[in-house]
Amino acid sequence: MGASLQTGGNGGGRSRRRRTARPMAEINVTPMVDVMLVLLIIFMVAAPMLTVGVPIDLPKTGANQMESATEPPLEISISGDGKIFLQETELQLDEIVPKLKAISENNTEARIYVRGDNATNYGLISKVLGAINGAGFTRVGLVQAPLEN
Repeated sequence: MGASLQTGGNGGGRSRRRRTARPMAEINVTPMVDVMLVLLIIFMVAAPMLTVGVPIDLPKTGANQMESATEPPLEISISGDGKIFLQETELQLDEIVPKLKAISENNTEARIYVRGDNATNYGLISKVLGAINGAGFTRVGLVQAPLEN
């Protein structure tokens, strides 16, 4: 089958040549691209659902949207019944500053967004903003919902 006849040298006997398998030097990236496209679609669908889990009826304004930054901000939410949340953890007014300092590692340049329900007493929102400002945090913003056209 795969033998060849040689004359002379070794007395006319047969010698076998062994084919050496060469390693494949190319990588097939098609399956990786398929997986990456599926992950991209999943993250595009899931990203809007990753907002803070405290349901707040935000006031609607015509203000321009803030520019996005690289690191996510800390969010303080104030519900209509006066409960205060840091991210999704409920806390009291006097606990806000120590928690913010601990989470931001005393970085007073950390971005903090305050989300107040439409039915929230403005005095409570002012107290929260005053506590945050009194602790030295300078990058504090109020979050509103955009006007519907």
